[in-house]
Amino acid sequence: MPVKLRLQRHGKKGKPFYWIVAADARSKRDGKYLEKVGTYNPNTNPATIDLDVDGAVKWLQNGAQPTPTAKNLLSVKGALLKNHLLGGVAKGALTAEQAEEKFQAWVSEKEGAVIAEKDTLAKKAADEKAKVIAAEKEINAKREADAAAAKAEVEAAAKAEEAAASEAATNEEE
Repeated sequence: MPVKLRLQRHGKKGKPFYWIVAADARSKRDGKYLEKVGTYNPNTNPATIDLDVDGAVKWLQNGAQPTPTAKNLLSVKGALLKNHLLGGVAKGALTAEQAEEKFQAWVSEKEGAVIAEKDTLAKKAADEKAKVIAAEKEINAKREADAAAAKAEVEAAAKAEEAAASEAATNEEE
């Protein structure tokens, strides 16, 4: 039975959410699966990937072939690297402790990069929000200035009418 690590779609129309599963290659996309290995949510920024690395490595070592998209997700989370390192342990190139140390170093570096990306996105969003607020303040200041100018014009017109009325009244009295 050929086994594939692939994505199984869930979620609603326009809002996909995927399970990363080990399934028989002959089963339907959203059909029967052998084991759920993780989840993938492309709707968040950056995309959220929750993966059981050890479970994925177990399936890879048993001969499961990942689909191209699943392979990218496994690579991002380090399952392919761990599988590669465990292959080196089996050949005697390095010890299990060395392999785990290398894997943990890679994971911490990757987490640092993801945190930096999130910080960059948050800063960019804050800058955009600050620009929008500044533009709104500028528009409000312009509206207030226009309103004050219009009010001054109305008051000037009212004073001119009063002056004309008082002048007409003085002319009639004479």
